[in-house]
Amino acid sequence: MELSAEDNLRLNVLLAQKLQAVRIDESKMIVHALTDRGEAKVVLNPNCKDEKYLKEVKALFSTHVMGSPGGYPVFLKRWTRMGQARDESLQQLLLLGESEAIVAAVHAPGLTDELAARAWWAMPTAENARRMLEKQAVVQGETGAVLAGFLIEFLPFEEDPHVMIESVRLVLQPGLISEEEKQKLWAKAKTKRNLYVGFMHALPDELPMDSMAHASFESVEKKIQSLVNEGNPYAIMLSRILGNKGQAFIRTAEAALKKPSNQQVVESLLNAIAFYFDAIRPVSYTADNIEVICNEAGCICAAQKDEALNSVLVIVPEMKEMIQSMLILSCLSVKLLNPVFSQTDAIGSGMRKKIQHIIDPIIDQLHILAK
Repeated sequence: MELSAEDNLRLNVLLAQKLQAVRIDESKMIVHALTDRGEAKVVLNPNCKDEKYLKEVKALFSTHVMGSPGGYPVFLKRWTRMGQARDESLQQLLLLGESEAIVAAVHAPGLTDELAARAWWAMPTAENARRMLEKQAVVQGETGAVLAGFLIEFLPFEEDPHVMIESVRLVLQPGLISEEEKQKLWAKAKTKRNLYVGFMHALPDELPMDSMAHASFESVEKKIQSLVNEGNPYAIMLSRILGNKGQAFIRTAEAALKKPSNQQVVESLLNAIAFYFDAIRPVSYTADNIEVICNEAGCICAAQKDEALNSVLVIVPEMKEMIQSMLILSCLSVKLLNPVFSQTDAIGSGMRKKIQHIIDPIIDQLHILAK
């Protein structure tokens, strides 16, 4: 089967130009192209069923781009062999008129800001925006702010809480949104607590909220300052958590733990908390039992085998309980949740009841750090 004479001529004229990206509106049977002169389009005039005709149109583009009518699956094998990060390969993916090829380009580590702009023109979806904002070249380029603006506008239409967290985490990268937009996003988190988790991942020490430093901050800070200057991880973490920014993190974590909506949110939340205390995480610990973790943290504080820890406890012995809590929180992970989540797909209040024996001890540790 061949294309109609009119379409064959117009598409070949289009292909003679310097193309940057191609998208095909299959419902309206229109080929759109981004060229160095701007946008162009060809309204198709099929001479058979639309599905068969579109296959021929894509074969034409595939033949022009890579010398074979096989389309994206064939090109994928060649592209993989050539190396995914080669910009030339990514540019070709955007010329095939295949949505799968655009998605492949979006996921590629070698995506540049310029190619991201072309991919966004070709397929502007929230998922593509998220994947592109994982690349620093895009975040630091002109396209990053455009993608972040889209994700913020699209946020009310997202249904998956975990996806919402990812969107928030990504748009909060430096330089993407204004301080005003950040404050508006924070305000939304008051009614959609899952959004707090995105802030905890992206801005653990710069949460946009007013919080007082711990009552013992100034006195402890003076005592351990020399250890902080020496790089003692326990002293640094203690100073961090007692300050107003650390107390803001604790309050946010507690708010997020009150009503997590599904399993992925809980997993992400525990990861955010654990990563905050990562610098003092024990080398070995029992990861799948919160009670054992609490006991092991107590043993670490009592054993006096860690020289850095002992240096702090000698100066501020009254901080022993706090340090123990920080050790416990550093050990949080999905492994605590696996025994429960492997046997249920519950969400909402049903899920929260099943993991209450895990969440309650975590909240207890947060209270110790804030009291």
